[in-house]
Amino acid sequence: MQFEIDITMRMNSGSRGGDNFLLRSRFATTDRALVLFGPSGSGKTLSLKAIAGLLTPDDGHIRVNGKTIFDARQGVNIPTRERRVGYVFQNYALFPHLTVRENVGFGLRGLFGRLSSVAERRVRELVHIFGLDRVADLRPGALSGGQQQRAALARALAPEPELLLLDEPFSALDQPLRLRMRTELARTLERFAIPMIMVTHDSDEMASFAEAVVVYRDGAVVGVHSTGGQPEHRASVTRMVQQEVALAYDM
Repeated sequence: MQFEIDITMRMNSGSRGGDNFLLRSRFATTDRALVLFGPSGSGKTLSLKAIAGLLTPDDGHIRVNGKTIFDARQGVNIPTRERRVGYVFQNYALFPHLTVRENVGFGLRGLFGRLSSVAERRVRELVHIFGLDRVADLRPGALSGGQQQRAALARALAPEPELLLLDEPFSALDQPLRLRMRTELARTLERFAIPMIMVTHDSDEMASFAEAVVVYRDGAVVGVHSTGGQPEHRASVTRMVQQEVALAYDM
C-alpha cells in the first residue's frame, strides 16, 4: 500500500472558553498494516476519520495508492462512499433496527434499497465466513460483543474496499474475548489480503498487527517506525515506540 497524509485540522471544543485542538498529521508509508499509536486524545481517530472522509481537514492532502482522495488546494474531496474504504467504529455502530444480515448488506443496497442477486450472494458468503449464520436474523442488541465485532467487520468488507480502517476495535471487549478476537482479525486480514490502518493505544495490539507504527502526541506525529514487513522485528519496534510514547506522560 502506498499511503501519504499531510493534513492540518483545527477542532473547536464547542464550549465557550473551551480549548481548540490542532491536528498536524504528516507521514507516508508503503506498509500494508499500519497502526496509529499514542495516548487518548492525541489525534489518532481524527486522522482516521479524515482518511475516511468523515471529517474534512482545513489544509493538506491525502493519497492512497497514488490516488488523491483529498487535496484542499486543488479542491479535491472524494465523498466517503466513493473512497473505497471500510470503517469499523470503536462501538461498531451497527444499525439497531436491522438484523445482522441486513447490517452486512447495508452498503450493497441498490435502487430502492434492494440487493441484487450478486449482493445477496456476497452477504450470505460473509455471514458464513464470520460464523454468523445462527444469528443472521437477530438484531445487534441480541448479540455478544464478539458477534457484534464480526458483524461490523463483515459489513465493512461487504463492498470489497481497498482499505480497512479500524478504530480501537477491541476496546469494547473483555480481556479473554479481546485475545480471541485478535486472532480472528489476523485471520480475516490474511484471508481478504486487504491493507489496514488501525487506531489503538494498546501496545499488545500494536505488536500483534503493525508493519509500521505512527506515533502521535498532542495532535502531531512524533515518530514513524517500520518493521520492514518482518514479524521478528516487531518486538524491537514495540519497545522503541513504548519508550517514545512514555515521554507524553513524563511532561
